[in-house]
Amino acid sequence: MPEFITEDFLLQTKASRILYHEHAKKMPIYDYHCHLPADKIAADHCFDNITQAWLYGDHYKWRAMRANGIPEKYITGDAGDYEKFEKWAQTVPDCLGNPLYHWTHLELKRYFGIDKLLAPDTAKEIYEIASEMLRSPAFSVRNIMRKMNVKLVCTTEDPLDTLSHHKKIKQNGFEIKVHTAFRPDRAMAAEDIAILNEWIDKLEEADSMQIADFDSYIEAIRKRHDYFHQNGCRLSDHGLETAYAEDYTDSETKKIFQKIKSGRELDLSERLKFKSAMMYEFALMDYEAGWVQQLHIGALRNTSTRLFKALGPDVGCDSIGDLQVAKPLAKFLDRLDMNGKLPKTILYNLNPKDNAVFATMVGNFQDGSVPGKMQYGSAWWFLDQKDGMEEHIRVLSNMGLLSRFVGMLTDSRSFLSYPRHEYFRRILCNILGNDVEAGLLPADMALLGKMVEDICFNNARNYFPMELE
Repeated sequence: MPEFITEDFLLQTKASRILYHEHAKKMPIYDYHCHLPADKIAADHCFDNITQAWLYGDHYKWRAMRANGIPEKYITGDAGDYEKFEKWAQTVPDCLGNPLYHWTHLELKRYFGIDKLLAPDTAKEIYEIASEMLRSPAFSVRNIMRKMNVKLVCTTEDPLDTLSHHKKIKQNGFEIKVHTAFRPDRAMAAEDIAILNEWIDKLEEADSMQIADFDSYIEAIRKRHDYFHQNGCRLSDHGLETAYAEDYTDSETKKIFQKIKSGRELDLSERLKFKSAMMYEFALMDYEAGWVQQLHIGALRNTSTRLFKALGPDVGCDSIGDLQVAKPLAKFLDRLDMNGKLPKTILYNLNPKDNAVFATMVGNFQDGSVPGKMQYGSAWWFLDQKDGMEEHIRVLSNMGLLSRFVGMLTDSRSFLSYPRHEYFRRILCNILGNDVEAGLLPADMALLGKMVEDICFNNARNYFPMELE
């Protein structure tokens, strides 16, 4: 069978191949948004087998397996690791056309040198080869990161996290920088007052202070923001169904918070005002600290009550949402901009109908202070595939400056997901190379090559205020 993942995979023209092989391929990885478990980096963990490295926590694969009729026992259940891998191998041939098919074989090739297609008849051989390699010290998680030329990763933590693992990583002198992002979604999750009050109680304990009113609540969160800053954090991350920008007064937010503390449920108007006030306060903290704020907008989460009750969040029962976003997003950003308090911002949309909305929205609030201050973030989650990346690149090119784009990220919980950067780079180079062949761009490989190198690494290095050396 001919080799599938060739050196020129996805590269359709001579110019594309030059741009990739001479420019994109050599650039290090700056993975500024992911969900890697910091405890495994701190411990320099070695996996016992490829199932643990590949299938534990990967809701992309879980969704595909469920769609393929695989019982939950072999997905998140109590089946053995090899049994689960067998069921994934059974599913892969049915993933033709899905990005998982590309990612699976890119990862087998890049990490383990395996060219064979994963299928039921190759499952045992591939499992044994990959698992044996993963058990060796050469494939500890830190050595995996080194192997993939990673320079920086930024994990994602709740404000209550002690960051003990990040401290340990730094103390150990690991040369690849491991930073965190401040993810305060739970601080504004007023849909379930009991859970929110549990979080507030833990915040009181973490800060050793009493939270009696809205002002002290913001003070307590600010203390955690300061703590994260002291430990190297320089960006926040927010997962939102839509933007929140309701009008509210100080007296209203104080009354709403007292209602929360008393355990009474909020009506829809109160929830929206509370979320709007919290998002504004978060943005002020970011601006004052010189951070970057990331807004991931458009996920409709935990839609399956059955799966959520059985397994909890982040298990593959989320989808694209379709709430109105343009008007509240403009209002939120404008409120900050009018007050001179708008931080560097990256906007990510999940609904493809919003591509042009987001690409034009960032242009509204550029202020000339920083190249690419407002960023249209990379194709995210369900859009993190070939068509989604191509559309993102085209929309950004047409409505903004592709040359200032801070590039790709993994948004992943897996240490084997770094080939997503390669995937993006090949797609980027193919688009540019095809445009050269069509006479739409000059055949100036030095000019285009510099842009490619900037998008792959240099722009992110210059944009984010995290320490790299």
